[in-house]
Parts: sequence; C-alpha cells; structure tokens
Amino acid sequence: MDDWTADLEVDVICSDDDSTRRGKSLKLPLVKPVCAKRKSGYGFHQSCRMCLEKIREAMLHHRWQEAAEYMACCSQILECKSEYRVPPNKVLIRRISTEILHHHPNTTMEDYNVVYERMKHSGFKHYLMISLEHAFHLMLHGKIKDAKQKLCDAEGWKYGKESAIQIQNTRLIQAYRSLLDYIIWCDTKSSLSNKDYFDMQNALNSFRKASVNLKEILKHPGVWDPFILSYVDMLEFYQDHDEALKVLTDYALDENFPPNPNAQVYLYRYLKQHDAPQKKQMKNLHSLVPSHELMLDYISYLLQAEKKASAQKALAVILEMLDFACWRTNLDLWRSLQGVIQKLQMEDNFESIVRETMASRKDWWYALHFTSFHGRKDSKENPELLEVKASLAKILCPDRELKYAAE
Repeated sequence: MDDWTADLEVDVICSDDDSTRRGKSLKLPLVKPVCAKRKSGYGFHQSCRMCLEKIREAMLHHRWQEAAEYMACCSQILECKSEYRVPPNKVLIRRISTEILHHHPNTTMEDYNVVYERMKHSGFKHYLMISLEHAFHLMLHGKIKDAKQKLCDAEGWKYGKESAIQIQNTRLIQAYRSLLDYIIWCDTKSSLSNKDYFDMQNALNSFRKASVNLKEILKHPGVWDPFILSYVDMLEFYQDHDEALKVLTDYALDENFPPNPNAQVYLYRYLKQHDAPQKKQMKNLHSLVPSHELMLDYISYLLQAEKKASAQKALAVILEMLDFACWRTNLDLWRSLQGVIQKLQMEDNFESIVRETMASRKDWWYALHFTSFHGRKDSKENPELLEVKASLAKILCPDRELKYAAE
C-alpha cells in the first residue's frame, strides 16, 4: 500500500482544459466531507486518487465501513476507458474490494455476488480467474451447487482467439468443477445406506461427470494432488483397483510430471494398503525429502532385510534425518541409530563405515547435537534421550572433545 499511485497507474496530469473539453467535471462525489474540495479541473482520475488514499488510510486503521463507502465512490474506475490515460490496475481494485468484504462485519452473500459479477464484466482478461475466486468463496460458505454453476458458466466462456493462458485457466476451471462433482458424489454416497435406487443413480452420475475431467488431468503434467486423490477415492469405492493403481503410478513415476513427494506418498500408502512391495517408492521419496516422516518405515524395512548393505543404507538414512533440526530430539530415531550402530559393530570395518558416513558432517554435527547446552536441555527434558545420545557421541564424533553430559 506504500505507493498506490504507481500500482494503479493513475495518470494525475489533468488540466482545466481537459476537464472543460468534456463539458463537466468528472470528479467523484465523496461520501463524507473528509477531503477538502478540489477544483473541477482535477478531473476524474485525481478524484479517484484522493478516494483511494482515503481507502488506504481506513483499511490500515481497520475502519471497514468507511473503506466500503469510499470504495463505492471509486467503482467508476472499472468503467474507465479514457483514451488519454493509462487504464487503472483493475486487479488491485478487485483485491481491495474483496479484502474490504472479507473484513466488514455486515457483509452478506449478496454483496459478494454483486462485487464478483461486476468484476467479471469489467474486463475479459481476468474473467476466468475471477469466476474461480467467486466459486471458492461460495464453497467456503457451503454453496456447493452454486459454486459449480459459476464454474459451469465460466467453462463455456469464450472471448476472441483462445490464448495459451486462457486454455490453462479453462483447464483449471474444469478440474475444480470436477472436484465439486466429487463433493456432490460424497454427499450422495453418504445416503446410500438405504439402498435407494435414485440415490445410487445420482451418485453414479456424479462419478461419471467428475471422472471425465479428472482422468484428463494426467494428460497434462502438473501438481494435481487433491484432484488425483478424489478420483482414486471414487475408483476404490467402485472397486476399480487396477485403474486406481494405474492413476497413482502414472502420477508418481511419469517423468513428464514435476518431482512431487506427495505423489510418492500416495502411491506408497496405496501399495501398503494392498500389501504390495513399496521399496521403490521409499527410495524415490528419500531422494526428494530425506526428512520425511515415512523414512521411519524405510529404516524399518532396511533393518528387516538383514543385509550388510541394508544396515549401511539405514545408517545413512538416519543420519540424513538427524541433519534436520525437526528430528533432533526424536527418541525413536536415536534408538534406531543406536540399534544400527550395534548391528554394524559386528562388522570388521565398522569404524571405517562410520567414519566414511560422517566425513561430510565432522565439522558441524557435534554443534548440532552434542554441545553442553544440548546436554543440559536433554537432561532436564528427556533423560532417556540423553542416555542414548551419550552412548553414541564418541562413536560418531571420535575426534571431538565433547561436553555432552548431564550437569
């Protein structure tokens, strides 16, 4: 809000001659006599600028009623088509309007609808995104069918030659419309206990409507998490497990899609639910997010393998997790590390394995885990953790004189 003049691109060079050429002053009437009267020559843009300054001041002090009254005066900005001046930033006007609506204590749903409809028709460039934002607001207030209708209207909207951004926004509209079909399907499904034929048909129709566009999503690389989960949920309900597995596999492993840890997690959990091998998904997830909580499952899997290479891999995975502060005081993880160390101590080259794994950490790991401060804190908050860590300190940092102990 520091420089609204720049953001709104308002041309403030208005002359008396410019005003008289139009026959009368276009100065907006102010709701309250807060601003001093200006000469008519200041014109429409100068009046808008004054009004916007008052709106900024009112918003900064949370005077939402005052801000709303001034914004009503500035609504003519949306219709500004002066050939002599740069048009104002209508996106910013939209954001200011919705911000006032969100905070005003007496805002009604009708107020939102009026503002959004006016914004949609103030310019074609942002019609689709405003429609989507309007649908979001309706969804937040439980108006699912109304939100779907808004998206259906936007889905059929066309203007001139279809641009790349318009195609992308239309695809997003279709995806969210299908998500609303999924929500309607969930509501219908919850009433299927009475085996009512019409409810079953309504649920099936909602599934078919939603699945058409949700299935299309996989043809367009991107991050589509909520849409994929919705589609898989419906497929599982109708026991189409092969299609559900194919959808999740394509989403997680298709190289055309951006790296997505969530996709690996969804596939892993589905495979685990159906007792299928999950090692590949664990490896993929580890490469993307080595601090993920599912790495605890990966460690358990590696330790169950009872192979020397698996124990070394488990050591590396645990240490990578402990590189992150969020795992620093996790007792279960330190106990896993203690178990792996005890297992590796039976190997002849145990010391070289640990030294090689800790080589990149030797200059900073002790400061992360084994200072006197950590010793005092762990002694007070978690004595068990202190005991486990103390047994590992000299093994992991043999070249350091550590002061990690209870005081």
